[in-house]
This record gives sequence, C-alpha cells and structure tokens, in this order.
Amino acid sequence: MTDKNENRGPSSLTPQDDSMATPSAPRAPPPEKPEAIRTRFKVIAAFWAVIVFLGFPIWWKTTSIYRARLPVDDMVDWADGKTCRPVFPLDIRFDTPSLPEYDAQHLLRATQHTLDDLNEFSAHHLRLKLSDDREDEGKADTALTVRLLARDDLTAPQSELHADITQLDVYYPPSQVPPPSSSNPPLSGYIAGTLQNLFTEEKAIVAHVLSDNNVVSANTNTPASSNSQQPSALLNSISPQLAESISRRLRRSMKHADTYHLAFSLFTPGSQPSSWDIQAAVDEYISPLLHAYSPISNFTVDTQVQLYAGFSPTAPLPEYDESVGAWTLKTEDLSAFINAAEWPLSPSIGSGPTINFILYVPDPSQSPMVVQESSATSWIIPQWGGVFILNPPLSKTVENPSNPSYLPQESLRPAFLTFSHQLLTLLGAPTTPSSLPFRLQTLMRIRAATLLFSASSTMGSLARLTESLPSIPIPASVATSVSTTLSHLASACTHLQEGRFQAALSNARVAESEAERSFFEKSMVGQVYFPDEHKVAVYLPLLGPIGVPLVVGLLKEVKRAVASWKAKRSRS
Repeated sequence: MTDKNENRGPSSLTPQDDSMATPSAPRAPPPEKPEAIRTRFKVIAAFWAVIVFLGFPIWWKTTSIYRARLPVDDMVDWADGKTCRPVFPLDIRFDTPSLPEYDAQHLLRATQHTLDDLNEFSAHHLRLKLSDDREDEGKADTALTVRLLARDDLTAPQSELHADITQLDVYYPPSQVPPPSSSNPPLSGYIAGTLQNLFTEEKAIVAHVLSDNNVVSANTNTPASSNSQQPSALLNSISPQLAESISRRLRRSMKHADTYHLAFSLFTPGSQPSSWDIQAAVDEYISPLLHAYSPISNFTVDTQVQLYAGFSPTAPLPEYDESVGAWTLKTEDLSAFINAAEWPLSPSIGSGPTINFILYVPDPSQSPMVVQESSATSWIIPQWGGVFILNPPLSKTVENPSNPSYLPQESLRPAFLTFSHQLLTLLGAPTTPSSLPFRLQTLMRIRAATLLFSASSTMGSLARLTESLPSIPIPASVATSVSTTLSHLASACTHLQEGRFQAALSNARVAESEAERSFFEKSMVGQVYFPDEHKVAVYLPLLGPIGVPLVVGLLKEVKRAVASWKAKRSRS
C-alpha cells in the first residue's frame, strides 16, 4: 500500500507543478479592423479640419489688430521742421493823403530800403505798400496802417499810435518831404526807426519760439543771407530786461486752448459783502477784451460768492505794520494765500482750462491789507489766475466797523481793470506797445506759429509711437485725423508765409485739435498697456487642455501611418 501511495502521489502532483512553473503567455489584442482605423482617422481629421479651416480663420479675424496706414515719413518731416519754415511777412500800409503819388512812392521805397538795412532777422520782415495799391489786396492781412499827415507847426517828425485801432499817425513838417534825388531822407529814417521799435518785442518773441523749436537748424536747404541772424543770435542781441520779460511771461501764460473758462469769485471771511454788481463789471471791463480776443479763443464766464472763507490753518497770517498802517502779507507767503481745501474753486469746467480770478475782501479787523514788500494789492498765480485784495471803505460804528453789504460797479473798477491786465498776461499777450489791437495782432501771429509747431511735434510723436509699438491698433479715425492735421498744417504754413495770419491761426487751431485727438485715441492708448505676455496668460489655460489630446492623437496617427507604409514597403 505504501508503494502504491508513493507511486500515485508524485504522479498526481506533477501536472499541477508543471502548470505553476510555466505561466501562460499574454494574449495579444485582436487586430484592429480597417473600418475602426478609418473611423478614428476621420474623427481626428474632422477635428483638425474644423480647427484649421474654421476655428483658426475666425480667431485670426476676431483677434487681429487693425492698423490703418499712416504717412509716417510726412509726419516725421513735419516734426523735424523739414516741410515748413514759418516766416512772418507783415504788410504795412501807407496812407499819404497830402503827398503826390510819385513822392509817396519815393518815400515808401526809401523807407523800405532803410528797414531792410535795419532788419537782421529774415524770418520777420516788414513789407511797405501804399494804401491805394490794390494789387495785393486780399492776399495778406494788414498788420499796421501808417498815416502820414503834414503839420506846419512842427520842426521834427512825431508819431502817435492809436489805442483802439492798429494805426500809426506820423506828423511831419512839409519841408521834410524827400526830394526825388534823396536816397536816405530823414523822414524815411524816422518812420523806419519807429516801426522797428514797435515790432521789437514781437520780433524777440518770434525768435524765442523759433529757437525753442530748432526751426532754422532743421531747415538747411538754403543758406541764410549774410545779414540775417539766427534766432538764438537775435535773442542774445536783445536787452536782458526784454529777454527776462519774455521768459517770465511765457512761464506765466497758459497753454493755448480753443475755449477758456473764466471764474470770478468773491471771497470774504465774514458775512459782508454778500453781493456785488458783477454783471455790470464784466460787461464794462471784461467783455470788450473777450470780444477782441475772439479770433484767437472763445470764453465762458462763471461767478460765485463765498462767505466765511477764511485762511488755511497752515497759512501764515497777515501781520500789522505800523509804518504803513496796514496789515501785510509777505511775498513768500502769497503762494499759500489760496485755501484750496475749503474754497470752492473748480480746477476745470468742461474741456477747456479754467482761469480763476479771486476778489478777496478782508475782515474789518484786518483791513486794509497789502503785500509787505511792494504795498500792492494784487498778484498773478502763474498758469492759474489772479488775486486782488479789495479794501472797501468801512461803515464805521462806535464799536463794530463792518464791510459794506453790496459792492457797486464803481467799487469793482480797480479790481476788474487789474483782472483784465492779468488775463492778457495769462494769455501770453506782449506788454508793448500800448495799443491793445496791436498786441492782440501780435499774439495772433505768435499763436499761429506755436500751434503749428505743437501739432507738428504731436505728429512726430504719433509716428514714433506707432513704429515702436507694432502691437497697438491704428483705427481708421486716427488715419482720418492725421490726414486732416497734415492738410491744415500745410494750409497754415502757406497762409503764414503769405501774411494771412488770421487764416493761418484758424488752420493751425484745427490742426492742433485733430493732432491731439489722434494721439489720445482711447482704443489705441488702451492697447499700449496690454503686452503679449498677457495674451499668453489668457489663451494658455483655455487652449492647453483642448490642444494636448488633439496633438497627441495626431502624432499617433502619423506614427501609425508611417509604420504601415514601412511594412508595405518591406513586403514589396
């Protein structure tokens, strides 16, 4: 029995041990049917076809940046001063009612010759013409009319410039009428010298503007004549007082705007005065000036009365000076006079800048109030406005003197005459000569040139911006504004060179407005602050999860196709 069991045991365990010792081989997946391969290929191809032929074009169309074509070369040429060199030919009309035409022509030619010898600045020159000469009528503005009047009681020529019109009356003795043989008569020398003096400040301002914009150095196509100075050389030749006056006025004056908002404010630390005859004062002293200035800019006028308007707590208080019998403010403390935190002064009303004029009536306990160093009662705050301290007569009582409750027009006269002068200073008008129309004509010519330079500079900045940032859009509106700007710049330059200064200013104003509009286009400026890194940060989280499976599937199909092609090639 034992032998049988021993023989049976091993024989029964042997198959089981063999199966455990030799594991079965892994079964290969069944071969993929051709229909399944074609179906998978079609699905992947359909996805990629939608991406390539539909998705990508839509994405490209909806995300592409539209950049309108700009005349960059022309814009840079204007900015560099290569296109236009402003000149200022001023027509001076001679009215000679008491001279025969031949004598008048001879005097005019002699005076013109003397002027040309005196003038060393070719960009600004005077052209003399007879008032009855209709050849150039309408082609150029008349800067000044010179009326020659004979007077028997004179021994030497005299002149008088009208205050309300641009006319210079020259009185001369009949004996000084130049004979035909005279080449340099004294009368022509006197007229030429008088005209030179009238336009001295204007010529200096023109030289200052041209020098600041490097106009002459940029225009080297034609050599300057030997007797014509560069603007910088002319500035060095004028008196230091005039140069300082021009620099100070340019620092004080405000930037040109199509519309200015004038705000007249009455401030007092108490309850009196509570009203003023502001309408009559504005109509009498301000409106005529605004009307005369209307060819250059427009104005709106606002007024207000603010009671209990005290000094700022941090501002130095006025001190009583017994030597002058008044309360005084130090010059270095005037900058802190305006209590901007509590006084309702709006920095801007609408689109244009605001010019503030403060009429301050001090408390009776601090009246009269003046500036300590100069005993003045007014001063200008550069590029902001003006202040006038009004010390009205007090209605005295035994115990409590008080300010009047109402300020009539006559009481406002000194303040508003000062405000009109401050307004001209803030607008950049020259200080000489005394004729207001003459000074405004000068300012018109200066404004035309400065606006032309400003618009040209803006065109250059826009051209450099679009070239350095190719990712920003350029809408069609910008291209239209640039085209309008260049067109009006060309017109302004032509009018300026031909002496039509009002037309030049009108075109320069349009050019400046369009240039600013194109440079500060909202859609274009906003794109400047959206770099390409932000686009990657936006697109990557969206396209990553979708793109990876599609790319992997495409690679597998390419790998299978390559393997299939190699297999077919090896069998063949």
